Amino acid sequence: MARDWRDDRIAELEAQVAERDRVIAELMERVAKLEEQSRQSSQNSSKPPSSDPPWLLPKGKKKPTGRKPGGQPGHKKNERTLFPPERVDETHDVWPERCDGCLLEFGGECLEVGEAHRHQVVELPEVRAHVSEYRLHTRCCARCDWATAASLPVGVPTTCFGPRLQAVVAICSGVYRLSKRTAVSLLRDLFGVEMSLGSVIACEQRTSEVLAAPVDEARRHVEHAPVAYADETGWREARARAWVWVAVTQYVTVFVVHARRNAVAARQLLGRFRGVLVSDRWRAYDGWPLEKRQLCWAHLLRYFTAFSECRGEAKSIGDELLVLTKEMFRSWHRVRDGTLARSTFKVKMRTVQAEVERLLDAGSRCGHPKVEGTCRDILELAPALWTFVRVVGVEPTNNAAERALRWLVIMRKTSFGTHSAAGSRFIERMLTVTATLRQQDRNAVEYLTEACERALYGKKAPSLLPSKRLLKRQALAA
Repeated sequence: MARDWRDDRIAELEAQVAERDRVIAELMERVAKLEEQSRQSSQNSSKPPSSDPPWLLPKGKKKPTGRKPGGQPGHKKNERTLFPPERVDETHDVWPERCDGCLLEFGGECLEVGEAHRHQVVELPEVRAHVSEYRLHTRCCARCDWATAASLPVGVPTTCFGPRLQAVVAICSGVYRLSKRTAVSLLRDLFGVEMSLGSVIACEQRTSEVLAAPVDEARRHVEHAPVAYADETGWREARARAWVWVAVTQYVTVFVVHARRNAVAARQLLGRFRGVLVSDRWRAYDGWPLEKRQLCWAHLLRYFTAFSECRGEAKSIGDELLVLTKEMFRSWHRVRDGTLARSTFKVKMRTVQAEVERLLDAGSRCGHPKVEGTCRDILELAPALWTFVRVVGVEPTNNAAERALRWLVIMRKTSFGTHSAAGSRFIERMLTVTATLRQQDRNAVEYLTEACERALYGKKAPSLLPSKRLLKRQALAA
C-alpha cells in the first residue's frame, strides 16, 4: 500500500513541534538562569553589599517600635571622662560675684560649699612644624692645606623630613586612604610644610623599609597561633590583577599582596601554620586537614538563602537549612554571652548536625543542578562545619578577616591599587602594622615615629608582638 501524503505531512509537523519544544525548553532554562542571576545579592551570594541594585534594597519603612529615639532606659552610658589633674595644662578658678538669693555681693566671711564643678575645654594648639637647621662648616688644615667638611651628627636624617613627619605622611597615604596630592595639601594647611609628590613617595618607601623586619616577625607569629581567620579580596598592581590576603589572629593581623589567588599565595600568607583555619570554601585552602578547618557559616547562610529562592524540593531544603542555621547562631550567641553552658550547646548541636547533613544529602539529589553541586561540595567538607563546637576559641564565621579587608576595599575603590611591587609592600606592611596595633590598643603614630627614629641610629624597629603586660591583662580579663 502506497504511503499517504498526509502521513508525510503529519511526520513533518511532529518534527516541527519537537524542534519547537526543544527550543522552548532551552529558552525556559535560560530564563530560569537569568532570573536566578537577577535575584543574586549580598544576602544569597558572595557579592558585596555595595553591588546590590536598588530594586533589591529593603523597601518601605520599618514598623514603629514605640520607643523614643536615642539611648534606651538601662543602656550602658558612654560618658566623657575628665582628664586627670596632671594632664591639665591650664587651671582657672571661677567664683560667683553676687548671691542669687539676696542679689548682694559676696563678702570675705562667705564660705565655699562642696567641691568645685570641673569643666574642661579641649583645644588644639596652632601647630607649626619645628625646623632644625644644621650648618655644616668646612675647615682648611694649616699644615696640609686639606679642606674638611663637617658631617651630620648621628641620628640626624639625611633627608629634609624628620621621623615623626615621615610617619605622619606614611599613615596618611597608607592607612587613612589619602591620595598623595591630598596628603601634600594636608601637610601644607595644618603644619605649613611644603612637600612634593616625589617626597611623599620617598617617605613611604623609607617607612616601608623600616617596617620590613617587624612585619616578618608578625608573620612568623601567625604560624604559631592556635586560630587564624583568613580571607582575600581583589587588588590591582601595575594595572594587572592581584589579590590581597589577610590572616587575623588574636593579637596580630597580617596582610600580603599576591599576584595569584591560589594555594601558593595562601601558603605564603600562612607559612607553616598548624592551628585551626577559619575560612570560606575557596579551594586554595584545601591543603589544610579538615579537622583543622572551620568553614564560615555566614557564607553558608547565603548559600542556603539562595536554595530557598529556588523552586520545588530545593526550596523546601533551603527553608529548613535556614531555620537550623539561625537556631545554631542563636545558641552560639548565648554560649558567647555566657547564658548557655558549652556542654549543653554540644548536646544541642548533635541534633542540628545530623539534620543539616541529612538535608545536604537530600539536596545533592534534589534535581536542581546548581543546588546539587553546592550540597555535594559542602558534604565533602562536612567535618569542617563543626570544629567551633568542639574547639574552644574558634568562631563559626570568618567575619574578623572580612572586617579587616573592608578598609582596604574602600582604598581600592579610590586608589585603583598600587603601581609597583614596592607600593604593594608599603601597603601590606602599613596595614599589618596599624591593624595589629589597633588590636593591642597601641598608638600607630607613636610606633611609626619610634621605628623611624631607631632606624636613624641603626637600631631595629619595635616589635609588633604583644607585650607580656598585655598578655597578662588579657589572661586576667578572661
